[in-house]
Amino acid sequence: MGNLKEIRTRISSIESTEKITSAMKLVSAAKFRRSQQAIIALRPYSNKLSEIMRSIGDAADSVEDMPLFAQRDPEKVVIIAITSNKGLCGSFNSSIVKETNRLIQDRYAKQMQEGQVQLVCLGKKGRDTLGKSYPMMHSNETLLDKPEFAEVAAIAEDLMDKFAKKEIDRVEVVYNQFVNAATQRVTVEQFLPVAPQQKAEGQSRMKNDFIFEPSKEELFKTLTPRILKLQLFKMLIDSIASEHGARMTSMSKATDNANEMLKELRLKYNNARQSSITNELIEIVSGADALNN
Repeated sequence: MGNLKEIRTRISSIESTEKITSAMKLVSAAKFRRSQQAIIALRPYSNKLSEIMRSIGDAADSVEDMPLFAQRDPEKVVIIAITSNKGLCGSFNSSIVKETNRLIQDRYAKQMQEGQVQLVCLGKKGRDTLGKSYPMMHSNETLLDKPEFAEVAAIAEDLMDKFAKKEIDRVEVVYNQFVNAATQRVTVEQFLPVAPQQKAEGQSRMKNDFIFEPSKEELFKTLTPRILKLQLFKMLIDSIASEHGARMTSMSKATDNANEMLKELRLKYNNARQSSITNELIEIVSGADALNN
């Protein structure tokens, strides 16, 4: 009977776990649908603006016209790592931490040795893990629960201001790009300076003959920062959609595994109970035979 009690305890424990993972799956599914709709609606607009920004950058007469496009040796580097505030989402957070470590060790090892690498962590998990190894410029956890464009714009504006003043030379963003509910692609994207427009192989660089209204200088001054703020906001929304998709998938697998374990334990319990009943019947029959004899 001790074995039966142990199996019943395990069944009860796994049933409680299955209820929790199933509920978390439903919550993540609801959040995922909203996040998916948001990134699908935002991505084409953001990509087109990014294309326009790089295209008009080709028309600038000098670097002075567009300081955010200025390419220089990255002596002072800032890396923005976007993770989540909560766990139970598979390798979502660990992949960002791993990619951030790889990026620093492979590309910015010299800057790290000189103490010229700083992090901006959006998400508690990244802050708690990466903050132990690298100096932190800024961290924010509230954005993931309630993404606000104004807060993201403030972070982007601060970085652009430091870049223009040559306090930092490069800003890179490490985040999970949303593909679908089951797939998230770890992406490293250069935020500052703005990368030049990529030309297809064999395609000549065409001269952009634009008529600017207002002036070229005014356009670069106002349009480029606005687009960059939107790009950072898009990366955040991408990461949030990826997080809910990863958690929904992880909780779905956990629920399936719990159901499989319950099937095995219930079969084991029934076999043990049947064996126990059989033994009790044998003892009763043996006792009756002994009394008759």
